[in-house]
Amino acid sequence: MIRTLQPGQRCEVWTASVGGAAELVLSTEDLLLEAPNWTLDGGSLILNGAGRLWSFDVGGRTISEVPLNGIPDLNNDHVLAPDGKHIYLSANDGHIYRAALEGGAAERITADDGSFHFLHGVRPDGAELAYVGIEAGDFTQPGRLLTIPASGGKATGVDVGDGHCDGPEYSPDGQWLYLNTESFTALPGHAQLARVQVDGTGFQRLLGSDTVDWFPHLSPDGQLASYIRFPGGTVGHPADLPVDVVLVSTGDWTTPVDTWSLFGGQGTLNVNSWSPDSTRFAYVAYPFSDSETTKD
Repeated sequence: MIRTLQPGQRCEVWTASVGGAAELVLSTEDLLLEAPNWTLDGGSLILNGAGRLWSFDVGGRTISEVPLNGIPDLNNDHVLAPDGKHIYLSANDGHIYRAALEGGAAERITADDGSFHFLHGVRPDGAELAYVGIEAGDFTQPGRLLTIPASGGKATGVDVGDGHCDGPEYSPDGQWLYLNTESFTALPGHAQLARVQVDGTGFQRLLGSDTVDWFPHLSPDGQLASYIRFPGGTVGHPADLPVDVVLVSTGDWTTPVDTWSLFGGQGTLNVNSWSPDSTRFAYVAYPFSDSETTKD
């Protein structure tokens, strides 16, 4: 299903600096954009909207569609390849694709194996993808952490418990997968942040909280991380809620460096949105006329 803005709602794309400042770089009432990726040259953000892929020139404040073909409508799970020239994309048919950032034909990576595939991570050497598999596209079933060669092939499961997991993303050194998981509690939802070594060992919780925490994203230098914090009791990562975007040091996940409060959720921070120099990251808010985007 393709999301659209509700009456009176607008889409705002923001960049936040590690020093605490936030800047509104795009506001529109015409297009619901989601899940920014920052390009390797530092010049653009890549987002999805209306089932298509878009490139936003941060300096020039212009947006244009990336002309792809041979791919169904896109969702908000997309990650840039380490070469800076390609992107891996999840589509609404449940498959993962690879395409050039300049556009053109897309190549399907995943096989018809009875699962939906939701991409979140590309190993730093570009050889492997990490994704969440949901059997038969049945969203009453928990998502499972899997990896697959970037060229396609046999998938390998990584055990992170019985709870639903999401957002698996490689650390900059390629040794860890960072994710959120419901394996630490029997409470409905209540996702918490965790990591596991790529060989499946060392599974550990990063932060115990009363909130519902999703999508940990490490900065390219590995020193900082961003994630999105939903109110306690939230099931899944729904749209249109008061949420917080949180910045932490990877040396101490318990003490926020900064926090930005906004109206959003789904689409705000689903994928890694750090700039290549680790000084900024991007996020998306979806305020109505009576809501605000603020910094705590």
